[in-house]
This record gives sequence, structure tokens and C-alpha cells, in this order.
Amino acid sequence: MILPITKEPNPLLHQVSKNLTAEEINSKETKEFLTNLVETMYAKDGVGIASVQVGNPIQLCVIAKDFTPDKKTDLVLINPTFTKASVLREWAEEGCLSVPNIYGSVRRYKKIKVSALNVKGEKIEFVATEFFARIIQHEIDHLNGILFIEKAKKLHTFEKEKI
Repeated sequence: MILPITKEPNPLLHQVSKNLTAEEINSKETKEFLTNLVETMYAKDGVGIASVQVGNPIQLCVIAKDFTPDKKTDLVLINPTFTKASVLREWAEEGCLSVPNIYGSVRRYKKIKVSALNVKGEKIEFVATEFFARIIQHEIDHLNGILFIEKAKKLHTFEKEKI
């Protein structure tokens, strides 16, 4: 089921989402929600999506398989955190499903170490670089109540041509 996207200025987007317990992670409700979240991400042409973007303020996000290192499975991150693995940062343009038609340049770390739980509630840790790292930082920001427009420079709009 495609879920409606929560859009700015909804105050929910500016709140820190709550951590999931092992019981919640393994619940039927969370599994069903995750299926709908992934379906919504692809239906909306997203590269990643955080649960709060569909009105569910829990610490869960998904990165589309085309943007993961193995390109075979969607990456589910539960209760994720990251630390910089390099001081190098770069500016790049970002957009967001919750802030439609607005884009801006955001400075993010090029290499990060990610710690999270997977769909089974098992701890996972890995290093992410470049665009993959950027997507993860963007989604974790969502889970912490931060929108890219709060960090972006040179904000501008872009409307797709109507055919």
C-alpha cells in the first residue's frame, strides 16, 4: 500500500523519532509497515525514505537497493547512528519527498561509519562512502527531526514540465 508523504511544514518532521524495541522490530505491524514503506519509496521515486516521512515517527529508514553497495537488496536501518570516518566533506545538491520541488546544496561527510539494527533486530556496522553515505546521512537527519533545507545553501525550486 502506498502511504501518503508527510510534507513540510508538518511539525512531526521536526521531532526526534522514537527508538524501536526488539519486540516492536519483530512485530507483524512493523513488518507490514516496512513493506508499505518500501513500496511507497519506489512509487515516489525516492532513493531512501524515513518512517517519519509517512507519519510514523520511529527510528527506521530504508535505502533503495540501486544505491547500496551490492545493489541486490534494500537496506533497512533501525535505530541508526553514524560517526564520521573521515574529515572530508563535500557539497552536493539534494531534494526530499517531504519538501517537494525544492533543492539545495548540502555539505556532508564523504565517509561515515554506520551502526544500526537490521530487520531481524541484529546489530550491523559498516562504512559508507560517497553518495551512499549522503543518502544515509539525509535519512538519519529525518529521524532526528532535521530537514535538508535547514542545512542547505542556494535553495531553489524546480517544477517538472507539465505535458
